[in-house]
Amino acid sequence: MSEIFGFDAFSPKEIAARVETIGVIKARLPLIPMLMLSVLAGAFIALGGLYFVIVKSDVYLGFAAKQVLGGVTFSLGLILVVVAGAELFTGNNLLAMAWADGKITTGELLRNWAIVCVGNFIGAAGMALLVFLSHHPEMNNGGIAQEYIRIASAKVAMPFWTAFFKGILCNILVCMAVWMAFAGRSVVDKAVAIVFPISAFVAAGFEHSIANMFFIPLAMLLQNFDTIGMNSTAITWTGFFGNLVPVILGNIVGGSVLVGLVYHLIYRQERHT
Repeated sequence: MSEIFGFDAFSPKEIAARVETIGVIKARLPLIPMLMLSVLAGAFIALGGLYFVIVKSDVYLGFAAKQVLGGVTFSLGLILVVVAGAELFTGNNLLAMAWADGKITTGELLRNWAIVCVGNFIGAAGMALLVFLSHHPEMNNGGIAQEYIRIASAKVAMPFWTAFFKGILCNILVCMAVWMAFAGRSVVDKAVAIVFPISAFVAAGFEHSIANMFFIPLAMLLQNFDTIGMNSTAITWTGFFGNLVPVILGNIVGGSVLVGLVYHLIYRQERHT
C-alpha cells in the first residue's frame, strides 16, 4: 500500500526492474491492441508537433524562446503517451533491456518494433491529413503552413549521418524521459519528469522519427500553399524515407544501446553474478 500511495520516487534499480517487466508485457501484446495503441501514440506525438509549430511560427519570438517554449509544448505528445497509455516506437526501444536479460526473444522484440512503428506512422500521418483538412495551418496568416514547410524542407535535405546522429541524441533524451516517468507515482511526477528531457531534445533540434511521420507528410500536403519568398527543398516520399531511415536507426542506437543496454549492464546484470 505504501508503494502505491507513497511520495518517494522509485529508485533507479527499481525503475530497471519495472522497465524490464513492462517490456515483457509490451512485447507479448496481441496484434490488434498493440496496433491500436500504436496508432494512438502516433496521433499523440502529432498533437505535440502541432502545438510546437504554433510557437515556432510566431515571428515575434527570439530563437531561444521559440526553441525552448516549442519544446515544452511538444512535451504534450509524450505526456499523452505515458499517462493516457499508448505504444510509441522510440520509447519501446527500452524493450532492449528485457531482450538482453533473456525475457523476450529477438523475434518478439522485432515484432513489437515493426508493428508499433507502422501503427505510429498510421496515427501520425492520419493526424496530418486531419490537420490539413481542418485548415488549421492557415492560422497566423498562413504562417503555420509555411513553418511546416520550412521544418520538413530542412529535414528532407539533411545528410544521412547528420540525421543519424541527431536521431541518437534525440532518443537518449526521449528514453531518459520515459525512464524517469517510471520513477513517478503520480501524473504530476510523470509530467515533470517528461518535460525537461523532451523540451531539451526539441530545443536542440534533434530528430524524432515519429514526429517526422507527422511533419513531413503534412508539409507534402501543404507545399502548394503560397510560399513566396521561401527557398524550400521539394518535399517528396523519397525525401521522407531518406530522412526516416537514418533517424530510425539513430533512435534505436540512442534508446536501445545508450540507455536500455547501459542500464541493463548497471542494474540487471547483477542477478547473473
